[in-house]
Amino acid sequence: MFKRNLPNMLTLANLASGVLAIIALFEGRWDLILWFLGASLVFDFLDGLVARALGVHSELGLQLDSMADLISFGLAPGIALFHTFQEAGRSGEPLPDFLPYLALLVPIFSALRLGKFNLDDRQEEFFIGLPTPSNAILLYSLCLWAQTTSNPTTEAILLHPFFLTALSIISSLLLVAELPLMSFKIKDWSWKANRSRIILVLGIVVLFALLRFRALAFIIPLYLLISLLFKPGKRA
Repeated sequence: MFKRNLPNMLTLANLASGVLAIIALFEGRWDLILWFLGASLVFDFLDGLVARALGVHSELGLQLDSMADLISFGLAPGIALFHTFQEAGRSGEPLPDFLPYLALLVPIFSALRLGKFNLDDRQEEFFIGLPTPSNAILLYSLCLWAQTTSNPTTEAILLHPFFLTALSIISSLLLVAELPLMSFKIKDWSWKANRSRIILVLGIVVLFALLRFRALAFIIPLYLLISLLFKPGKRA
């Protein structure tokens, strides 16, 4: 019983971390957000890894995984974006009342992306569209940067209504775009099969060495760029 349900327990831990992130957002505890995001990412990685190692895949696990991802990587970053819109309204010109609600596009398109993923048999070797965890990393990092920067120019850019509007729309559309992106499922250890992954990892190391936590804001654009250059869909 424990062996069969261990992956589901890890999935529920992912969901719990997402709920805690939402609570932290409502309490204004931006210092905790990346910790809860990190926990969600770890549990999301481990549930699939453990399920494969133990050979205990189940339909229940598949459904729980999608629901947990929707909370942790769809709803929670959407709320973070909503709060950032509100902060932009308080720090500059008043925003139109409807504008912060553009952040709702994030959980809506995350749900659509997760539903499509469960039905799409093309995504065993690579992803079609931006995965929800990647989108969450992008949104959290930019929102956190906007909340914590002491640079007036950076703050003005990150809290500008046009930037936040574009971020809401573009990140949501990337979730469902017919865009082949690399995955980290390694089946061939050759350089040719893994060069895009190796380049991405090296790029991430350099970004963190130069920018520390702000590197998170540039990891997903780098991931998109490398995927476009190496076209993973062409190799599938």
